[in-house]
Amino acid sequence: MRVDKYLKVARILKRRSISKELADNDRIEINGRIAKASSEVKVGDEIKITFGNRELGIRVLSIEEVKKKEEASDLYEIVFEERKRPIERSDEE
Repeated sequence: MRVDKYLKVARILKRRSISKELADNDRIEINGRIAKASSEVKVGDEIKITFGNRELGIRVLSIEEVKKKEEASDLYEIVFEERKRPIERSDEE
């Protein structure tokens, strides 16, 4: 399954177009490599998504074309989640 579709089916991102935009801006990695929206995802792959000041790492547990909202979290497990602190500017400039 394509990574952009997987992220939508797993309900990690709300819209596939957002997944595609993140991939186009090199903000999605699969197993440590920059991924395109069309990159294939397999069970066991680790996906890292960077959006805003947040990084999310997930491991693919299952791939299904359609999943109910309540069961979507069964498709993956969260490996890590980090929030980056914004860079503080000094008033000395």
